[in-house]
Amino acid sequence: MRRVAILSLHTSPLAQPGVGDGGGMNVYVRELVSALAHAGIDCTTYTRAWKQDLPREILVEPNHKVVHIPAGSVDMPKDHMIDIVPEFTDGVLGHIRANGGTDIVHANYWLSGIAGHSIKHELDIPLVSTFHTFARVKALGGDPESDLRERAETEVIGCSDAICVSCTEEERQFIQLYGTPPGSMEIVAPGVEHAFFAPGDKRGARKALDLGDGPVLLFVGRIQPLKGAAVAVESLAALNRKDATLLIVGGASGVDGETEMALVRTAIEENNLHQQVRFVEPQAHHILSTYYRAADVVLVPSRSESFGLVALEAAACGTPVIANAVGGLLTIVEHGRTGFLVADRRPDVFAKHIAQILNDPALAVQMSVNAAERAKNYTWSFAAARLRRAYADLTSRDRVVCK
Repeated sequence: MRRVAILSLHTSPLAQPGVGDGGGMNVYVRELVSALAHAGIDCTTYTRAWKQDLPREILVEPNHKVVHIPAGSVDMPKDHMIDIVPEFTDGVLGHIRANGGTDIVHANYWLSGIAGHSIKHELDIPLVSTFHTFARVKALGGDPESDLRERAETEVIGCSDAICVSCTEEERQFIQLYGTPPGSMEIVAPGVEHAFFAPGDKRGARKALDLGDGPVLLFVGRIQPLKGAAVAVESLAALNRKDATLLIVGGASGVDGETEMALVRTAIEENNLHQQVRFVEPQAHHILSTYYRAADVVLVPSRSESFGLVALEAAACGTPVIANAVGGLLTIVEHGRTGFLVADRRPDVFAKHIAQILNDPALAVQMSVNAAERAKNYTWSFAAARLRRAYADLTSRDRVVCK
């Protein structure tokens, strides 16, 4: 049985998405590691201790363990975590050595990548990196990152034995911005848990959420500039339908979260939408399926998105998605067939496509069927199978050497 050390320094796979820095990456790590464990890979996920009195180790299921590494204060902002990477790295190394070693280290996000880079050299094992977001990609979307992150990512890329991306579009963009890496590139598309996320009764979902019969638009995500909740509000305003409701499921996140929340509330105020926008606190992941089923349209106006789990989960529930035409959203949303893609996050174009779906019941039904059918191609077991093959290849070939 292969043993893999999974690094998720800044956010725990056990934390609720939509709270603090928790989002799609939490779901990705938790579900993919679970699928690997079911396939017989012995996985230990290392994450920073993020609140007081956490158990040192939690056995999630057979072959799937989460270890909390003390590193910095429990309420440390993500922007300061670069300072505790050495402490986290030492804690991970200590646990690995005390428990018989590991065969591969798989880092998630650039902070974990720095730790994984050190662990690769300390233990002479392959390093797999999944960045989830890249500094240069975010800069293209108007969200520049620090020079420190840029340098760190470049170093980790240069020593990674394999880099996992979610789709061909992310691979294309990576090569365009960073060139061909010395290690292999593996496309490991995220999956969706179809037992939870599947088409269901819209009327029943709306009753459960105390919603009426009018059109329902849905935004799910952290309130931060990148995700574009304010664009969703402006799109509702441009739609100009007093019977429509916008649900915003998620909380303020990151250093700009409260500022973005203020912008969202200003947009509501200026457009007199107080009675049409409902804020919903972050929900347990499986509960989101009720919100997806209740909605007529899910809006994903992110400035950049390596994949877009919200779009995939909505599609799996048979709900058309209207998304900004970037990154992995170009793969998930088939324009005119499962939803619509919008260039440059224009609220007027979002509103035009929302109206198309609302005003054409036959189109809405066909998009629902197409979206659910397309989403069936994405499973966590398939993602795990791709990753298992990548792991097997790495253990049988020479490692990438840092330049």
